[in-house]
Amino acid sequence: MLERLTKCPLCKSGLFLNFQEIKDYAVSQESFIICNCTNCGLKFTNPRPTEETINPYYDFPEYFSHDDKAKNLTQFAYQQVRKYTVSQKVKHLNQLKPLKGKYLDYGCGTGELLTKAYENGWKVTGIEPNEKARNLANTKLNEKVYQSINDLPKGSYDVITLYHVLEHIHSLRKTVKILVKHLKSDGYILIAVPNPESYDAIKYGTSWAGWDVPRHLYHFNQQALESFGEIFDLQLVKKMPMNFDSYYVSLLSEGYTNPQQSIIQKYWKAILAGRKSNKEAAKTTGNHSSNLFVFKKK
Repeated sequence: MLERLTKCPLCKSGLFLNFQEIKDYAVSQESFIICNCTNCGLKFTNPRPTEETINPYYDFPEYFSHDDKAKNLTQFAYQQVRKYTVSQKVKHLNQLKPLKGKYLDYGCGTGELLTKAYENGWKVTGIEPNEKARNLANTKLNEKVYQSINDLPKGSYDVITLYHVLEHIHSLRKTVKILVKHLKSDGYILIAVPNPESYDAIKYGTSWAGWDVPRHLYHFNQQALESFGEIFDLQLVKKMPMNFDSYYVSLLSEGYTNPQQSIIQKYWKAILAGRKSNKEAAKTTGNHSSNLFVFKKK
């Protein structure tokens, strides 16, 4: 069952146009239309599966964030990179708040980041809608991970993170408003999203894995994230590249573009594309495959 939006899910404008039709290569092989809001710059999948009907679209082995065991080479590589990036994310948390404090990770998957933050002295809480991932996380975190934002205990947080999560949330405005209410006055909210204006997005076009329809409901460029800050009264403090994402997204995109190529060809082309994407972004636009946006309350 699909729902058709009559207003932009971010700014509520009715001024949007059809932008592109994208295929779901990962699961259903169905095609979905992406619209572009001419007011705030957000691209969004429309029509889209409802919150009640989207779960089957997540049912595929390559959805690695819901698993903590490697079943193939790509998943093994993903998990090795994840170990490194988790330590970097905790390092960044400690830089933002040297005295540490309360930390909420929305969409925490199997809880690796929260576990590492807890070991570093943070008081941690997670939200993870996926039952399998949540159960795995709770075995490590003593039932500190909740199914929904509505289940959160009262209290406020020094840092809230959404690493590749915002693009999945059906009730976008409602959820962000609740999160901002849970943020301390001097707290930070960190949002990482794929960038549809990156070199790899342009190179792979409709085969770019970052579209990931219909699981990705929204597609944020710089303009859309700036609009996001204005709408929720948040100040953009910093924008940081997520350099590993270009390689992973390029690897998936190569598989979608030419599924017949050998695994060596696929990996080699992905490495070249990922490196080129990072180099182009670093020297010109800052349009990395994914960026991390650091906001704080105004």
